[in-house]
Amino acid sequence: MSDKLPMAVIGTGHFGTYHAQKIAASKAATLVAVADIDSARAAAVGEDLGVPAVSDYRELFGKVEAVTIAVPTHAHFEVAKDCLNAGIHVLVEKPITDRLATADALIALARAQNRILQVGHLVRFSGVAESLRRHAGRPLYIDSVRITPFSGRSTDVNVVLDLMIHDIDLVLSLVDSPITSIDAAGAPVFTDHEDICSARVKFANGCIATITASRISFKTERRMRIFQPSSYLSVNFDAQTLIIARKANGEAQGTAVDIVEESFEEVDALKREIDSFIDCVREGRRPIVGGEEGRQALKAALIATRELKAHARFVMEANSDPALSRQAGG
Repeated sequence: MSDKLPMAVIGTGHFGTYHAQKIAASKAATLVAVADIDSARAAAVGEDLGVPAVSDYRELFGKVEAVTIAVPTHAHFEVAKDCLNAGIHVLVEKPITDRLATADALIALARAQNRILQVGHLVRFSGVAESLRRHAGRPLYIDSVRITPFSGRSTDVNVVLDLMIHDIDLVLSLVDSPITSIDAAGAPVFTDHEDICSARVKFANGCIATITASRISFKTERRMRIFQPSSYLSVNFDAQTLIIARKANGEAQGTAVDIVEESFEEVDALKREIDSFIDCVREGRRPIVGGEEGRQALKAALIATRELKAHARFVMEANSDPALSRQAGG
């Protein structure tokens, strides 16, 4: 293996372009080429970064040892499968795929090929998220909100697979207990898929998480509150701050609280994610967010999506059947 890992980016849309820029600037990797079925878009990104552009990602085989994949979700499986079969390490953007069966197939293939399969759950690589995991001992209730203005991107999937899956993955890593049920409701507003969703997740250990995501808001807000025995954590992912309120030692219940606020310098989470992937390839160690973690988040997201469809059917019936409308309070 050469001093710098030869890499390519497959998919040069909005986020894929960021991947290409980070790899081109990396001291541990060399950006060999970029690929996209839109040859003009690939050429523009390639020209800007001084690397060749191809329209067929299979032209990269034999030239690179690792790739990042930032194509539309429905194409994740096919592209990642071909790359793994070619002996290439893969960092695929979230969600890992759009179906559990294909996620399982990628996990098994990566294991058989002895190749790294990492999933791009970016929140895990923020400084405040690392501290949050250290302080979250036994969450009893979690309230998570992720809202953004409408961007017109990722409209091929609903807001659960687009945005909420970030927080689903983080919540799953904090609670570390099987999910027993998920209730979800939402609505399509600007696209054909749900643009806003609120999900209530129950875990086997008794923890409950309420997760809200919207891509049609007037502002950007990313926060999470965690309540656990003797302490309360409030994290602001935008400001990169964590407030910790703890019951004071030696004090009677409810009489005194110690409050500590931690602030974190803004870090380049995407760079950290890519650097971590490169380290895993070089050292042969397991990714922070491997295929298994990506599958767990996908499974929860698909359950939430199923509940969204059930809610949509109920709304349709309630608005077309007077009797159901009266039952629903209409």
